[in-house]
Amino acid sequence: METLGIYVQVPFCQTKCTYCNFHTGVVSSDRFAPYIHATQHELSSAADLHHSAGILWPEFAEARNVDTVYIGGGTPSLLNLELLTALLHSIGESFPSNWQEVTLEADPETVEPHKASQWFAAGINRISFGSQSFVDEELRASGRMHRGADIFKAVPILRNAGIDNISFDLIAGLPKQTHDSWRYSLAETIALSPEHVSIYMMEIDESSRLGLEVIKNGSRYSARELPSEESMADFYELAQSELRAVGYEQYEISNWSKPGYASKHNLKYWRREPYLGFGAGAHSFSGNQRWCNLRDAAAYVSAITSGKSAIEGLQTVTSQSALEEELFLGLRQLAGINLARIQRQYGVDLKQKVDRLASAGMVEEQGDVLRLAPAKLNVSNEILVELLL
Repeated sequence: METLGIYVQVPFCQTKCTYCNFHTGVVSSDRFAPYIHATQHELSSAADLHHSAGILWPEFAEARNVDTVYIGGGTPSLLNLELLTALLHSIGESFPSNWQEVTLEADPETVEPHKASQWFAAGINRISFGSQSFVDEELRASGRMHRGADIFKAVPILRNAGIDNISFDLIAGLPKQTHDSWRYSLAETIALSPEHVSIYMMEIDESSRLGLEVIKNGSRYSARELPSEESMADFYELAQSELRAVGYEQYEISNWSKPGYASKHNLKYWRREPYLGFGAGAHSFSGNQRWCNLRDAAAYVSAITSGKSAIEGLQTVTSQSALEEELFLGLRQLAGINLARIQRQYGVDLKQKVDRLASAGMVEEQGDVLRLAPAKLNVSNEILVELLL
């Protein structure tokens, strides 16, 4: 039986990070239960809601086993155990399931022994930590609640609870970050030996408070203490070197894992495999269509509790957009893409563009496989734009 991924968005946080450009909010915990109940209803009524929105999905979904679940946010580890367990139960009741990987995003300061044990008992076997940095000054400047000590405290709690798949997120380019502090965060990450590491480059855009302040040339949120683009490129290359030296395999531009611990759920995104998203702002892909839910949590809850679909932004995937996705998403993976298959399937000839990029050392060819040159991963967007033009 073919497989399906389920993503659930929990858009609630304790604080709003200065760099965050997600549609999340700080709300009273009284809002948690109505939101989760709406999400449960969306899960149990998925076939009808999708049909009413013009999505050609229900019959297709019924023929697939859910093998990965990802509960993201926001900070879903804020949910009390009753709500989280009920949410997972609804997923299992609503779709044929054979869970291989169930991920919960968590902030380090929210991890407690009794919670971790019950997370594991409920079926959660992977924790994705928003660690971001081990340097308290950087964490404070970014508006994070936790401190480096919280990360060191949380990891053994999870291990003792039986959770043996832990992922750390680090951000290259935080305010006040230096080469020395970045090296320190990398060293502490390696010392704790998580199974997976994601490294994201700081993004500057007007959708975050920090980004808007930088664009305005202001000074709030330590906006004038950001590392340079050259420094961020150096940070990325140092991470590649340090992680490779201790046995991590880079399998995607932003992701490294120990052997056998690549994120099964996230690979679905990059391989264009089907996934369904539930909750405010969650995205879905069926192979032929893409859509998302209303981003505002209150509007989402109102729609679902009224028996209406919360879906918006429904798009049919054209042959051209599918080709662009194959190239853009596929080349993010270090394994590369089967160029011969893509050219045959989409009736295109990319030889001249590929030859030009290969001669410039930007891409590598090995038989039918095309991949980005390992030394050029930090300028991947420029290469992909050249290939897509």
